[in-house]
Amino acid sequence: MRQIVLDTETTGLSAEGGDRIIELGCVELYARKLTGNNLHFYFNPERDSHEDALKVHGISNEFLRDKPKFAELTEDILNYLADAELIIHNAAFDIGFLNKELERVGKKPLKAYVSGVIDTLAMAKEMFPGKRNSLDSLCDRLEVDNSGRTLHGALLDAELLADVYINMTRGQEALLMDVGDAISNDAQQVMVQVDLTTFVLPVLPANAQELAAHDEVLTQLDKSSGGKTVWRQMASV
Repeated sequence: MRQIVLDTETTGLSAEGGDRIIELGCVELYARKLTGNNLHFYFNPERDSHEDALKVHGISNEFLRDKPKFAELTEDILNYLADAELIIHNAAFDIGFLNKELERVGKKPLKAYVSGVIDTLAMAKEMFPGKRNSLDSLCDRLEVDNSGRTLHGALLDAELLADVYINMTRGQEALLMDVGDAISNDAQQVMVQVDLTTFVLPVLPANAQELAAHDEVLTQLDKSSGGKTVWRQMASV
């Protein structure tokens, strides 16, 4: 199966409010292997980034002024994504922005061009309930090296997310493999027949000290139960 790990950077948080995509990073997986066939674009968003967004991604407005507009690269993007399964962290955010960009150029929503979407944030919340599940937190938890991530970047984040996703799903496969091995081993053990009639089990009687200790315990139980100790009653039968 062909999968695309996708991330975007934007001028702000609201696609409906007019914020735009400034960077798109995509990493291709085929049969869960990195292929190196990645896609990376910067866009001129035709507006400035919010100050808070600049602090997150560090991509200056000046840097973007000579970059192509999203409309100029739409066909390239859709051809690359065609029929792939997308893997996105907090998918609603990125898809909301992509759908708005596609709407501006008269295209259908993204779901019309891809086979499906996996939201790794939803996966992480199910796997690690009650824990922080940001990309950085998952990298730390799954021992994915994110030491080069000082600012958000779409391609870098997509590469990190690819490693995170592979680690998250590999854990599930390992668990299934262990269960399969256990079942297989049990089946083999069932096939081994042992004749227990040849065994003579030794009887080890309690010594005097052990009998005295046992009797003391029963005496204490008698006191606390008002003489209703079950062991005493059974001994008298």
